[in-house]
Amino acid sequence: MAAEREEAAVEADGPVRFLHVQTTTDSRAEAMELAHDAVQARLAACAQVAGPVASTFWWEDGIERAEEWLLMLKLPADRYSEVAEFLLERHSYDEPEIIATPIIAGSAGYLDWIDEETRPH
Repeated sequence: MAAEREEAAVEADGPVRFLHVQTTTDSRAEAMELAHDAVQARLAACAQVAGPVASTFWWEDGIERAEEWLLMLKLPADRYSEVAEFLLERHSYDEPEIIATPIIAGSAGYLDWIDEETRPH
């Protein structure tokens, strides 16, 4: 049980150490390829693909609707610029969504794992 675990949660008491970065794609195949390649390059410890999601947005002076796939990456904050560059280079969209949200708390073991898996081995 979670209550029995000795592992403490880590809460941010200084600069943000970890991020949750997300983007969307127009296909599951592209999202899966970006996920695989980001993890393989150790830019992210974990990548998750969810979808399809229904998106509504402004594009070229009109409201558009699209079915998209959500890609979520977990990584140390100091790897953000590399992940953003990676996504901009490989993404099929002209202007892809690249949003980073700070992870302000999490289990110590999980956060250590993110850090360990995104460093050269």
